[in-house]
Amino acid sequence: MTDDVRLRRGRGALGFSFFAQGVTFALLVTRIPAIQDRYGISDGLLPLFLAAVPVLAGVASVGTEHLVERVAPSVVLRWAQPLVLLSLLGVGAGEQLWHVAVALGAFGLSVGALDASMNMLGVSLQRTYGRSIMLGFHAWYSLGGILGASAAWYGAQARLSLFAGYAPAVVVLVPLVLLGSRFYVDRTDRAAAQGAAEKGLGGGGFAALLPLCLVMACAYIGDSTVANWSAKYLQDVLGSSEQTATVPYNVYMVTTLVGRAVGDLGVRRFGAVAVVRAGTLLAASGFAVVAAAPEVWAGMLGFTLLGLGLCVIVPQTFAPAGRLFPGSSDTAVARLNIFNYVGFLVGSPLVGAIGGAWSYRGAMLVPMVLVLITLVHARSFGPDGARYGVDHERRAGDRAVDVGRGGNGV
Repeated sequence: MTDDVRLRRGRGALGFSFFAQGVTFALLVTRIPAIQDRYGISDGLLPLFLAAVPVLAGVASVGTEHLVERVAPSVVLRWAQPLVLLSLLGVGAGEQLWHVAVALGAFGLSVGALDASMNMLGVSLQRTYGRSIMLGFHAWYSLGGILGASAAWYGAQARLSLFAGYAPAVVVLVPLVLLGSRFYVDRTDRAAAQGAAEKGLGGGGFAALLPLCLVMACAYIGDSTVANWSAKYLQDVLGSSEQTATVPYNVYMVTTLVGRAVGDLGVRRFGAVAVVRAGTLLAASGFAVVAAAPEVWAGMLGFTLLGLGLCVIVPQTFAPAGRLFPGSSDTAVARLNIFNYVGFLVGSPLVGAIGGAWSYRGAMLVPMVLVLITLVHARSFGPDGARYGVDHERRAGDRAVDVGRGGNGV
């Protein structure tokens, strides 16, 4: 098998892995009220259950950093993804409170390993390609999220049990992800990478990573604000109907998909720094519009801007790991991934607390300010003129394999 065929297959298999994870996560988070009802979880206890998932995922991400010193990230992903899917099925199959506690714990641990290893492979593939493809992987995740949320909506409308709603996705996706895992492509310099990982990033290296960690956390604070508060904001603050209040998150997911699908082209044309700056300004404008919205449709416009802006920041935060830390990018990705969960943990309670103590309009200004921190650290994404495009491929020489030029990549 030639290198270009092997890399194309690896890229396709990894894209499907992102898609499957998008479906899985959407099926879980959109049915939280049903999970609460099924197991009789009190309103006071529910936040503890929900917080346990990102905490355990962060622990697993740290563990994955050390695990990939001994086994390839593809091996971690090959077994973590089926475990995530089976854990989802376990959430719907239990009867007692401890059953769902165990299932959610398994979900958190396996999803941390999955997220870390999946992005490790994405970063190493982008480095091998020599052009921006990272946003495309996350576009597949967004597409999976839309389909997963749609399936969850149908399950709720049809009054399916959680198990009946989850089982079709698990039955279809588990064999497909196992089949696709045969084609994952690890970095070719594994021996050098393992030696670098054993030494760690070091104090200076980790200091260079900190701005990206901060950007990652702030981006996920913004993302979790939309996921957890958009419906309540439209209904309680802007006076929408219950049905209309469900629209902003769907709009956000669709615009996230669109932004990521074309985002790689923007990086190749204008450079990562320009794309991140533009995304940051769009996201901040979206929060400002939401905070000032006089009526429902203005709020919808704000959430649309948010999706188009935030969608580019997270993939591009992972992407510099291959360039800034070529010998230890797996370690860098694992540490960055922890701040995904930090932002998820902080965002929803922060907005809720400020909204309850002051106002929800004022609360929307907090993630706006935090997202704007990205502008301060935009140079961490690379020099202003740096881009992953055809010219970059030509300059990369032997380091990059020229594949997919003019092809159908996203």
